[in-house]
Amino acid sequence: MKREGMTVRAAAEEWVREFNAIPQGVIEKLMQLDTYDVQEITPPAVNNRVYVTSGKHDGEYGDIVGRDSENDMYIVRLDSGDEIKLGDDLFEVEHDGCLPMWGTMWTFGDNIDNCWLEDDEQDGLRKMADCGFRIYEQEDLGYVFGIDGAGYSFFEEHWVPLYNARGLHWHDDSAEQEYQMTKKGYKKGKLGHKEYWVDDDENIIAEVI
Repeated sequence: MKREGMTVRAAAEEWVREFNAIPQGVIEKLMQLDTYDVQEITPPAVNNRVYVTSGKHDGEYGDIVGRDSENDMYIVRLDSGDEIKLGDDLFEVEHDGCLPMWGTMWTFGDNIDNCWLEDDEQDGLRKMADCGFRIYEQEDLGYVFGIDGAGYSFFEEHWVPLYNARGLHWHDDSAEQEYQMTKKGYKKGKLGHKEYWVDDDENIIAEVI
């Protein structure tokens, strides 16, 4: 699937075009017919707003700022400024609604992506949540996901990070490097027989792939 000249952004766009778009109204109707038909399975993620439900800080609000993966705990910065570690059974994630803000949701176009999402060893659910998605499960549709945001580039903030988290490599590394270096204002320079990316002061940034 790898293509010469394709950047990460272009590869992510091609991947996303394979997804099945579902109007959120369809999901809402399924939920109205049966409250338990659509179940959210999104694990907590960095930047989530949380409400502490137990322990010394019961009743306080804060934000997830990191994760202690070794102990399977989340690092929460409380509004008071204190940082504490909590298991996911000691807080609730606060959302504005039971469904994401954006009015379109999706399912993967390829079952291989579904297998990645549900594989505990791949940790797909957590990786997808960390990319800013809310994930649901419905018997007929399978995994359905959406974006809880609006008014910014979904590709830069969500789709490209998800493409990278998924471990796909459809892009051309040299094309991606060219795009990123040019975007930062670097130019190509030659030293001996090799080409390098350099800044305005001729400092070497990286070797040209």
